[in-house]
Amino acid sequence: MELVRGLQNISNAARGCVLTVGNYDGVHLGHQEMIRTVKRRAGELKVPAAVLVFEPSSKEFIDPEGAPPRLTRWREKFAALAAAGVDRLVTLQFNERMRAMSPESFVDELLVEGLGARHVVVGDDFRYGSQACGTIESLRAAGRARGFGVEQIAPYVIDGVRVSSTAVRELLERADYAGAARLLGRRYRMVGHVAHGRELGRTLGFPTANLHLMRRKSPTSGVLAVRVHGIEPRPLDGVGSLGTRPTVNGTEPLLEVHVFDFAGDLYGRLIEVEFIAKLRDEAKFDSLEAMVSQMKLDAAQAHEVLSKVESG
Repeated sequence: MELVRGLQNISNAARGCVLTVGNYDGVHLGHQEMIRTVKRRAGELKVPAAVLVFEPSSKEFIDPEGAPPRLTRWREKFAALAAAGVDRLVTLQFNERMRAMSPESFVDELLVEGLGARHVVVGDDFRYGSQACGTIESLRAAGRARGFGVEQIAPYVIDGVRVSSTAVRELLERADYAGAARLLGRRYRMVGHVAHGRELGRTLGFPTANLHLMRRKSPTSGVLAVRVHGIEPRPLDGVGSLGTRPTVNGTEPLLEVHVFDFAGDLYGRLIEVEFIAKLRDEAKFDSLEAMVSQMKLDAAQAHEVLSKVESG
């Protein structure tokens, strides 16, 4: 998949595409259906299938504290879009200029002059431009005037539930990982390079692989039964803790994973942690001894849970 950062990096030869615009957080089944439509139209017009996203998202730029937690950091989004068959990912910085851009300028500067869109595929709730005042109707009118097609895709529904990033977040917040997997089309994962920590877990008999979340908030938390990909050809079972580590006065959210029956060095390795089930909420213990006792119980429970779940 071709990556373009900033419109200035699109050459004249690379202009022309069938385009969809959105946050694409999670790249869930609704997003995947959108991309299938984009790919079909791109095949018909013999141009690349392209996705335009903004970093940070408009909500993160306008209200960093109030913005919803990310399902996927940029690296994870890139990988998911590539796996879905997108030909070109265009990432633009969302800033004050972008925030103030009128719907007319959004179409002229970004869609037409910047990307040379031949056809634009959007969802039923698509809005664009300053104050999100651009609508499907105004986009269709602009398309007729500027020579590009506009196609609106109906909501993607599973078991009566509209598939959306918001719906996935709500399921993850409730630790309904099976429900989230139905909307995502895969189990929820976090990806990252294993970072050095305080190595407290090693001294306590529970060495952990530590992943910085690379996002302001996490959509889920607690002590978890997990599977870890990227260490061996098959996924490895483990127990994870996603939170701030209150017993040791931690402040930064961190994902710590103890991989069962593995003693190798993982520092710097890129791994994927797949969330299977939540065992309990994070807790603050009166002593390290009390915490270790609970960790042993958590590991036993995780073993039991994972023994009943097929790898996916």
